Formats: sequence, C-alpha cells, structure tokens
Amino acid sequence: MRIADILRTKGAAVATVTETTTVTGLLAELVIHNIGAMVVVGPDGVVGIVSERDVVRKLHDHGPELLRSSVSDIMSQIVVTCTPDDQIDDLSALMTNNRVRHVPVMQGGRLVGIVSIGDVVKNRMEQLQAEQQQLQAYITQGG
Repeated sequence: MRIADILRTKGAAVATVTETTTVTGLLAELVIHNIGAMVVVGPDGVVGIVSERDVVRKLHDHGPELLRSSVSDIMSQIVVTCTPDDQIDDLSALMTNNRVRHVPVMQGGRLVGIVSIGDVVKNRMEQLQAEQQQLQAYITQGG
C-alpha cells in the first residue's frame, strides 16, 4: 500500500503554524486540533516541524519563559518527508530509522498531507484484520 491510500482514508488536511507563532499559540493549536505535531510553514513552504515532545524538552531546559518564545526557537529544521507514491512499509522504516512520529507528505514541492505513526499502525492493523478474515473464510470454505 501507498501513502496515498492513508491520505485517502484520513484526508489531506494539515494543521500548520508559522515560525513566528508563540509556543503558547502552538500549544493552543495542538489542543484545538487534537494532534501531536504541526508543520511549520514560511513564505517558501515547509521550514520545519514541531511536536509536543519538542515543547516538553525545551520547557524542561528553559522553564516557563519558553512559552513566550516563537516556534522557530524549538522546531526541528530538518524535516523527514515522503511522497504519496511511497510505500507504507518504507515510511515505517523511515520513521523508525529517523526516530520521528510525524512525516509531512510532499508532492511537487507542495505540502499535501501528513502521516503519523498512529496512521501507520492503524493501517497495519486493518491489513492484519483483513488477512485474518480471508484466512478464516478459506478455512471455513474447506480450502
């Protein structure tokens, strides 16, 4: 299966923030959208990604004054991406190898979606359930 299959199911909407958004503003957006990470965009497209983990780690280091800082102070500037044509198994390996849980989906230089580790696990569970149903049907029908 391809990343496009996940996007077809979950949709292509991506919540974004800008580099100048405050950390407090970021946290509000994460809560509003019930998500764990947001893509950071600038005039030329994707410039970073920021997650709850980024906030927690920096908050530990810098204390509450971090909340007034901008997203650019805590975001990851190296963004691991994929395309809609990539295989889900390849994305799973990419996430594991790069220790990331959220991967923006890019096509032609444009942000067209985002896939989380939860999306990958959900997809795998659905595949396993379908295989189990097929095997049960095969056994029930007598081979």
